[in-house]
Amino acid sequence: MDSHRILVTGGSGFIGTNLVNELRSRGHDVLAVDLLNNEREGYVRCDVKNFRQLERVFEKNEFDYVYHLAAEYGRWNGEDFYENLWQTNVIGTKHLLRLQERKKFRMIFFSSAEVYGDYAKTMSEDVMVNNPISDTYQMNDYAITKWAGELMCLNSAKMFGTETVRVRPVNCYGPGEHYTPYRGFIPKFIYHALQEKPYTVFRGHKRIIDFVEDTARTVGNIADNFIPGGVYNLGGRPEWEMDIADYSDIILRTVGADDSLVTYKDAEPFTTGEKKIDSSRAIRDLRHDPKVDPREGIKRTVEWMKWYYRIGE
Repeated sequence: MDSHRILVTGGSGFIGTNLVNELRSRGHDVLAVDLLNNEREGYVRCDVKNFRQLERVFEKNEFDYVYHLAAEYGRWNGEDFYENLWQTNVIGTKHLLRLQERKKFRMIFFSSAEVYGDYAKTMSEDVMVNNPISDTYQMNDYAITKWAGELMCLNSAKMFGTETVRVRPVNCYGPGEHYTPYRGFIPKFIYHALQEKPYTVFRGHKRIIDFVEDTARTVGNIADNFIPGGVYNLGGRPEWEMDIADYSDIILRTVGADDSLVTYKDAEPFTTGEKKIDSSRAIRDLRHDPKVDPREGIKRTVEWMKWYYRIGE
C-alpha cells in the first residue's frame, strides 16, 4: 500500500476524526483542518468558506488527495442557520475546486444520501442521472447544497479536467458524535435516554445505519482504488434496515431507560419515509464490508456518550 500526503477538511468533526485516524493507521501523512482554535500535530485551523485561509494551507503543503468533509450538517440546521450552510457547503466547496484546478490533487467529496430526497424506490447512484431533480422531491436546503456540490465537482471535471470521487453516506453514527438538536436520530435518542429526558419517535420511518468505523474504512480505500468520476452510496447491510421505533427500543434496552420517555407520533412531515440504499457499487469497487451491526454499534456509542458526558461516574 502506497503512502500518500492527504488533507482532510472537517478533520476534527465526527466522521473526519475517525477518517483521520483510519488514514494514519495505514501510514498516510495526514493534515486535518477545521474550525477548532488549538495547536496540535497534524492540525491547522482553517475555515473553508474563507478562501485565503484555505489557500494558505496549500501554499505550505502539497497533497495527493483531499478528503472534503467540512460542512454544515442537517436539514433543520440548514433552515435555522442557512447563511452558514450555503457559505460552507457551497462557497467552501467552490474555493476547494478552484484550488484543485490549480494544484491538480485528487478529491473525495462527501455528499449525502439526502440528495435522493424522498425518492420512494431503491436509491442507487444512477437515480440522480435518470430522474429530473424535481422527481426526487428534495425538501431541504441541506440536500440541495450537497447536490450543488456534486454538480460543481462534475462541472469542474468537465471544464478543467479535475478528478473527484463523490460519496453519499447514509445515517453514519458512532463514538465521537456529540449531541446537538440538529443531529441524527441515533445520538439524539441516546442522549435523551441517558439524561432521562423525553423524546419523540415518528412511526413509519425506516432507515439503514452505518457504523462510523465501517464508513471510514471504506472511504479510506478510495485512495487505493481511485476511479475519477466515481460516486458511491455508503450504507449498512440491507438486513439491518428497521423502523426508527425499533432503533429506539434497542437504545432504551441498552441504556436501561423506560419506554415512558417516548412519545410516539405519526410520520414526521418533510422527512423521507424510507431510505432503501443500494451500496453494491461500493462493495464492488471499495470493498465496502460493514461489520458492526446496530446492536453492537449502539452499545459502543452509548458507552462513549456515558464517558463524554460523565454519566454514571
